[in-house]
Amino acid sequence: MIASGTASARKIRRAQILLKSDSSPKGPNWSYQAICEAFDVSETTITTVRKAYCEGGLEAALNRKPSVREYRRRLDGEAEAHLIALACSQPPEGHVRWTLRLLRDRFVEAGYAEPVSHETIRQVLKKRIETLAQAAVLYSSA
Repeated sequence: MIASGTASARKIRRAQILLKSDSSPKGPNWSYQAICEAFDVSETTITTVRKAYCEGGLEAALNRKPSVREYRRRLDGEAEAHLIALACSQPPEGHVRWTLRLLRDRFVEAGYAEPVSHETIRQVLKKRIETLAQAAVLYSSA
């Protein structure tokens, strides 16, 4: 892995740290300072890598832990359907087309959901826009 350079830079650097930290009779057993200078890392990084190796083995030391963060959905299916219906309708008087902020404001005013950001509106529409375009239901002033 190190010789071929096919892995990520992070993984290669961690492998190099482990190899140079090897304190077996045939291992190089470099000091923290030598490893810091050779690989341009901090002592904290070396400690973290060595600790991960001791606690979880080679895989834990080289690879990132999978994210355990869970995201709460801002809009359920029914709210998404109302948003799409609103986006497919004619824009309000004085506007040529819907903007994300205008959609958000009208959507929240109608009481379909608690206040959300225009980015949430964009993500929902992006997820569904291909289907809507194929069905030719998007409003166009042309």
